[in-house]
Amino acid sequence: MTIVLFVVFASNHSIARVQKLISDSIKTSENTQLPGYLRGGPLVFPQVNQGPLAFYQNKIYKRRLDSLQKTIPLACNQYVQNYIDLYTSKHKDQVGKVLGLSKYYFPILEKALKEVGIPEEIKFITIVESALNPNAVSHSGAKGLWQFMSATAKGYGLQMDHYVDERKDPVQASYAAATYFKDVYNQFGDWLLAIAAYNCGASIVSKAIEKSGGIADFWRIRPYLPKQTQNYVPAFIATNYVMNYYKKHNILPTSAGINTATDVIEVNRVVSLASVAKAAKLDLIILSALNPSYKKQIINGSQARPKQLVMPLLSKQVYSSVYDALNTQEVHKDIYHTEKKVVETYTTKKYSKSKDKYHPHSFKKK
Repeated sequence: MTIVLFVVFASNHSIARVQKLISDSIKTSENTQLPGYLRGGPLVFPQVNQGPLAFYQNKIYKRRLDSLQKTIPLACNQYVQNYIDLYTSKHKDQVGKVLGLSKYYFPILEKALKEVGIPEEIKFITIVESALNPNAVSHSGAKGLWQFMSATAKGYGLQMDHYVDERKDPVQASYAAATYFKDVYNQFGDWLLAIAAYNCGASIVSKAIEKSGGIADFWRIRPYLPKQTQNYVPAFIATNYVMNYYKKHNILPTSAGINTATDVIEVNRVVSLASVAKAAKLDLIILSALNPSYKKQIINGSQARPKQLVMPLLSKQVYSSVYDALNTQEVHKDIYHTEKKVVETYTTKKYSKSKDKYHPHSFKKK
């Protein structure tokens, strides 16, 4: 009670000093670490003496995180606070973009997680991993919303061949990720440890538990984990916060330009996205955004293994034209080259790594 009253009656001068102390400390840290951040490294903030305003703000954040907690514990500490501060100040624009994208992607993720029995909050991992960019590729080769490495993806049933990379398929990759989380949760019995394992691998988490004296608690084993994983869980918790309390920080969602009302058509032959886009009178870029897993903009469906084509909801007349295209189209080399150029342009314009990075990590699973 005394502390609360002290905060209420603190002078404007003292509050301003606390604000300036925090601001100057963060700015100094950012300036000295900027080169590393631009290369994808983490920003590590120095500890700041907790003045009355900072203490009051932390109490607010804790209360908000407590209100969000469902299955996964959401601790409020300095590690989490640093990321909340970062996302609600330097990265407001990126948060706005992710909020816009989430309107399309989150229902897909939530469906897969629910069917496998995984907490809905795990969907926020895709923001930490890829900023909801299905075309994201890490420097180590991890791809898709969930940033699967090739070996892990194959182990969880994702197909990768000359025509398709299901790591980029939001639906298929989400079911694979949900199954992965089910496995690591069953191994550790703790969701924060499962999240840590998603980043660095279950074997590394097991070794960290041994080093900590056998205590299976993320915050206890944190010093024994790789630096990237130490920051991964706090980033996840902060992401959960900012995606729910963005209005409190004057962050506005940005339209993603993706049709949220879609339909799925099964394709049992080889067709090009260009022919479908032409028949449906759609921009090929829009159709490509809905079907990111087709590497050459060609759907290689067959009677034995039909493929799925995601389309915006269309009128019956337009569907008739699309049906004709799906049943008469033949793939030609000139179409392939044209489509390859289009998808490269789309990737460059829409998913620039340097500009659309959501947070200071290039997280990936090893």
